[in-house]
Amino acid sequence: MSNAVVQRLIGALNGHDLDAVEACFGPDFVGEWPAHPARDVHGPARVRQNWEMIFKTSPDITVAMTNAVEVGDEVWGEWHYTKAAGQDLRGVIIITVRDGLIRRSRFYMEPVDAAGAAVPGGPRLARD
Repeated sequence: MSNAVVQRLIGALNGHDLDAVEACFGPDFVGEWPAHPARDVHGPARVRQNWEMIFKTSPDITVAMTNAVEVGDEVWGEWHYTKAAGQDLRGVIIITVRDGLIRRSRFYMEPVDAAGAAVPGGPRLARD
């Protein structure tokens, strides 16, 4: 069941347990941000470094997968990262699992706009 390791990851992230976070990923892990390729990461050690920085800069962060579909070795989930002192992120993460470890993630996460805010660089809306 692919979702089991994803649930372990969520628990590790919310517990800020870097060892447990790193243990969820296979040695060949690739994290892709198709809309932001410079953010791609390779390997569990890099995942750990990223989350160590996030925990230091946003010690109040919580992570939730609010909805998910599991198909074969993939989990397609709607995610919500909440930071009390900062901007929330919402979006979809597609996770590939093999042999009980996360091998690939594709991130489609974006900052949540404040209610009624104009879209930066976007068209004016009728409400603007």
